[in-house]
Amino acid sequence: FSAEQEAQALRKAMKGLGTDEDAIIETLTKLNVSQRQQVLITYKSTIGRDLIDDLKSELSGNFERVIIGLMTPTIMYDVHELRRALKGAGTDEGCLIEILASRTNAELRHINDNYKLQYGSTLEDDIVSDTSSLFRRVLVSLATGNRDEGTFVDEALAQQDAQALYEAGEKKWGTDEVQFMSILCTRSRCHLLRVFDVYRVIANKDITDSIKSEMSGDLEDALLAVVKCMRNKPAYFAERLYKSMKGLGTDDSTLIRVMVSRAEIDMLYIRREFLSMYGKSLHSFIKGDCSGDYRKVLLRLCGG
Repeated sequence: FSAEQEAQALRKAMKGLGTDEDAIIETLTKLNVSQRQQVLITYKSTIGRDLIDDLKSELSGNFERVIIGLMTPTIMYDVHELRRALKGAGTDEGCLIEILASRTNAELRHINDNYKLQYGSTLEDDIVSDTSSLFRRVLVSLATGNRDEGTFVDEALAQQDAQALYEAGEKKWGTDEVQFMSILCTRSRCHLLRVFDVYRVIANKDITDSIKSEMSGDLEDALLAVVKCMRNKPAYFAERLYKSMKGLGTDDSTLIRVMVSRAEIDMLYIRREFLSMYGKSLHSFIKGDCSGDYRKVLLRLCGG
């Protein structure tokens, strides 16, 4: 890997009349996040221009969004997406849920620090001013990045939590959503997986079915996302991708965010889950749903 060579290749792709999009795709998708950051710095020091500015002036639309996403450090990409979800036109609840339910404690702490540095307000303050009621409380709880990360499972506590969830929902008239929130947003993954097993025995139905029947709207989506991420994160992202492309029109924001943010983390697993869940490859879905350079770059990230 030579940062200087890659920087020169990118400059060449953008110099003069027209842009060589294929060269840009080729160069950027073969590098990893940290290599792309090195190219960014080298581009400025050897060519004396800002690579992001050059890319923005040469590219447009969804293709541009993917390329700029690839050029952004992982944590900052999440920070920008959260800010867009909160401060853009209307609130993008799906984006807030997806990022806050799926990132690790360490990632969430970095996100909080960088968000504050970048925008001067805290992520929590912006969530509070932009969302409401119990949905707001779930997001604030997840955003703290304070989930127990232990691997020890206390059987008695698992039984107790499962019983508490049952009594908060299925067993009574009305639902004690706060009980669901406090258990689902703070307990460790290992503990929750055991709780879900016990719950199935007590309630005679899966926790996801109970959440669906007891709750609605954003709150339901958020708690379901937490359960899905605990059970199988790649499957959760496979479902996000599927829903972004199925039916009429494409939810490009979600498609781009998942493809860019997971490309180097668990894309292989996401592809495997996608195929087993939907009987078609992620590759074929993207191929049928997108076009042009946008399609090319996503297929490269998919690695199909």
